Amino acid sequence: MYAFLTGPMAWIAFTIFFVGLIWRGIWYVRGLDWRLDRVTYGQNVKYGIRGAVRSIARWLIPYGTHSWRYYSGYTALVFIFHIGLLVVPIFLLAHNLLLAERWGVRLPALSDAMADTLTVAAIVAAVLILLRRIALPEVRIITRFYDILLLLIAVTPLWTGFLAYHQVGPYQFWLIAHILAGEILLMAIPLTKLSHFLLFFLSRAQLGMDFGIKRGGMKSKGMEW
Repeated sequence: MYAFLTGPMAWIAFTIFFVGLIWRGIWYVRGLDWRLDRVTYGQNVKYGIRGAVRSIARWLIPYGTHSWRYYSGYTALVFIFHIGLLVVPIFLLAHNLLLAERWGVRLPALSDAMADTLTVAAIVAAVLILLRRIALPEVRIITRFYDILLLLIAVTPLWTGFLAYHQVGPYQFWLIAHILAGEILLMAIPLTKLSHFLLFFLSRAQLGMDFGIKRGGMKSKGMEW
């Protein structure tokens, strides 16, 4: 089982992940229409790029936007969860040893204490996000089982990896569960709402171009409004 998950299944998961994201990106960009969106994507490019970069940067900074500041507690949970979800798998020492062994690539590694702290913090944040969805009527009414399932898919690689690393219970079982959970997550990203892994940047860039060009005073008589 281990050989299959770390061999053919890993290649399948990474192929679906990369090909799926490329397809998502192409599909999104090809769907842009300056007449429909009322934004001159091909003109005033300097203003568009400036607006796109500003939009992405503001939303990547905790409390960098009005919405982030308005939902201050939720914002903290979102950033803690995403930081743990992204930083730990990439900079975990054990993962880097595997990269170095198989492909000769080595990234800076987190200390064990830091990796554990980020992992536990992300798991706690995920639990609180789930409880928020259940407790608040305005959030519960738009929450489906699909949304809860995606949250579980996202957080499962963290807690299974934590249990495997600290050998809580049967090590081999948790190791297999961790690898399988990670591969399920990779395949789910381009195929589900988790595609915001990429689409967040594309949509924020699009909205930033909107504000940077159309709402930034770059109107002209030749544009179809």
